[in-house]
Order: sequence, then structure tokens, then C-alpha cells
Amino acid sequence: MARSTTSDARKKDTREKIALGGLIVKAGLRYEKRALLLGAFIELRTLLDTNQGERERLTAIGAAAFDDDHE
Repeated sequence: MARSTTSDARKKDTREKIALGGLIVKAGLRYEKRALLLGAFIELRTLLDTNQGERERLTAIGAAAFDDDHE
């Protein structure tokens, strides 16, 4: 039973990582260097921790990008 649970957790983790990679592609950042992307994400984490208004603004931009896909 433990083996099945571990396998399910690994599959879920893999699906999540693939989905996150898809966000990078969707944002048009596929060919950027990994160090640049990581730096941007670290900077974003700091920004989001200190600025709720920025979180809301960026969420609206992302939601609009997803809505464009469904039209």
C-alpha cells in the first residue's frame, strides 16, 4: 500500500511540475535562461510578500490571459 501512495504522490508532483512549465511557455519565456527565470521568481516572491496590491494586479493579468484561451 505504501508503494502505491508513493507512486501516486510522485505522479501528482510530476503533473504539477509539467503544468508549471506550461505557464512559463504561455508567458513567452520558454527560451530564457533558467537563472533569469529563477531570479525573477525569487524577486516576485519578495514583491508578493510585501505588496498585496501587486498580487491582485498580477492575478488579474493572469486571469485575463487564461480567459483569452477560452474564447
